[in-house]
Amino acid sequence: MKNADETISQPDRFAFVPKPPANLRELDIPEAVAMDILLARLYREGVGSLKSLSQGLKLPFAVVSELFQKLRALQIFDITGIEGNNYVFSLTSSARETVEKQLARSAYSGPAPVSLRAYSEAVRAQTAEVCLNREKLREVLSDLVLTDELLDRLGPALISQNSVFLHGPTGNGKTSIAAALPGIYGDLVFVPYAVEFDGQIVLVYDPAVHGKSDLDVSGHDGRWVLCERPCITVGGELDLGMLELRRDETSGTYVAPPHMKANNGIFIIDDFGRQMVSPQHLLNRWIVPLDRAVDYLTLSYGVKFEIPFRVTIVFATNIEPDELGDSAFFRRIRNKIYVGPVQDDVFDEIFRRLLARRRLECDPKIPGVLRALCRAGSNGEGLCACYAKDILQIVDAIGKYEARPVELDEDVLRRATSLYFSRVR
Repeated sequence: MKNADETISQPDRFAFVPKPPANLRELDIPEAVAMDILLARLYREGVGSLKSLSQGLKLPFAVVSELFQKLRALQIFDITGIEGNNYVFSLTSSARETVEKQLARSAYSGPAPVSLRAYSEAVRAQTAEVCLNREKLREVLSDLVLTDELLDRLGPALISQNSVFLHGPTGNGKTSIAAALPGIYGDLVFVPYAVEFDGQIVLVYDPAVHGKSDLDVSGHDGRWVLCERPCITVGGELDLGMLELRRDETSGTYVAPPHMKANNGIFIIDDFGRQMVSPQHLLNRWIVPLDRAVDYLTLSYGVKFEIPFRVTIVFATNIEPDELGDSAFFRRIRNKIYVGPVQDDVFDEIFRRLLARRRLECDPKIPGVLRALCRAGSNGEGLCACYAKDILQIVDAIGKYEARPVELDEDVLRRATSLYFSRVR
């Protein structure tokens, strides 16, 4: 990885590098859409210049200059200055009234969108190719203690880039595994600020979920943002409406659903089966995307369009698969991975790491004592990976309550486990 201030000039380092349009014809969106966005931005700023509009719309100066000359012929600008070929201007009073009516339909004034065609081609070109072996996967998941058997099931699943179904009892690391999976990628992708279809603007880039890179790829189209491959997580709040376009009535733009934002990355559905909508309805929603690698979205007035679906979906649940869906759906989820209770050696290693982070020491018999207390508390259901961390947090709280360093002995572990489990006394 290069330093943040370094510029990358070799386009072959990326699967896709968007080329900036040389002129209005190469912009690949309707001319009227580009004009409306320029006018909306000028209305918002009051006074603008070709240079400032070029920066704001993320378009080359030559393209903005072409738009300006076409609009200038309509006599809607008051030109207040010029420096070389950089005009400074504002809207006439009558033009402002016209633009105000336009803003009632769409107030978008951000970076110019790319076409749906360009977006689809870019997503397909940037489909991940994962190179993994056990050692690399162990490094990616180094914060977790996982057996070779589990790693060897995860590895091929991730290389396939097909959907993954993580299931098993709660507290054994399914969510933690899913959250760490973006580490398998070592590259960056271009994400557009927005996509245009049928004259409508769909916002795609989201700084809350797209990790923008500081690397500067020289000469790329400014309407695209260089990002880490996205990873988006949804949980119990997920409903069918979240998987469709959402129209912002104030701006007149649409917001892309989470799986569209996650294209070329990972989409995690955590606590699957705990949503308000039935799991069967959610599963049915995914059948076509999983089968055909495309999805269909609908504008508010009923027009549908196709988007690529190049996402690794990770379902994580503690509900038995048979309770969630039928064989027709699970055939489409190629990789089912059971994440069960941990064995003694894994439990002890988790405990050892937690002690090392806290710079604590204990008698060698203590891990065995904790295991026995946890088994008693769980009524023999097995050791969960989360037990050691959760119980040590209670031990920390006991020390703070009593305003003294806590000796990590059988007595304090019994006190902590009696708080954690209902069966330990």
